[in-house]
Parts: sequence; structure tokens; C-alpha cells
Amino acid sequence: MAIERGFRQAKVFNEIIRARDGVEALEIMRGQHDSLRLTKPCIVLLDLNMPRMDGFTFLDELRKDSDLHKTVVFVLTTSKDDVDRSRAYERYIAGYIVKENTGVNLNSLIQTLENYWRLVDLP
Repeated sequence: MAIERGFRQAKVFNEIIRARDGVEALEIMRGQHDSLRLTKPCIVLLDLNMPRMDGFTFLDELRKDSDLHKTVVFVLTTSKDDVDRSRAYERYIAGYIVKENTGVNLNSLIQTLENYWRLVDLP
């Protein structure tokens, strides 16, 4: 995945756990996955278009979970739709990033996320 490769190239060595879909992501975050364990706090990079559970449903489930509701989420999507953007921000995301823009600015995106991780005092 380009994001993972970009993190390695930028020498950002935070642990990256990749889920195949929203169902698996929630299982990992809740400690219900057999082989993957999540270290808290975390930042989620979320695609809105996932199999089994789309990004909006994932966000709804995440925000309903008393242990996970404060998780920081950045949406990385191909959707430029203002309705999607509004729906995502209504679910308290930290940022909405259109993927096509990241190809040119992938290093800037990674550095921004790294700075966020270092500077913000997460619960």
C-alpha cells in the first residue's frame, strides 16, 4: 500500500495495522481479532469504500463504542462529494483527505500525520 511505503520512506516507524474492511478494523480495535492487537492510542486512516462495512457505518459503530468513541480518524477517500464530506465530519473525524491529492503530496500528508501524532495529547 502506498501509505505504508510512504511511511517507511519518510522514516516514520509508528506501528501500522492494516484491516481489510470495517468489520475487521473494529475487531482489531476491540481486541477481538485472533492475531492482531491494537496499541492505544491510535489514529485511524479510513477509506469510506470498504467491503462488508462502509466507512460511515464503521464511524457510527466506533462512535457508539464507549472504549473507542474518542479515536482520532482521518478519512482518506476518492470521494469529492460534499455530502460524503459533511456526513464524515458529522461523525467527528479529524480530517477529510481526497486520495487523488495525496499522490503529489503523499510526503506532506505523512509528515502532517506524524506531526499530529507527536504534538496532540490523545486520551
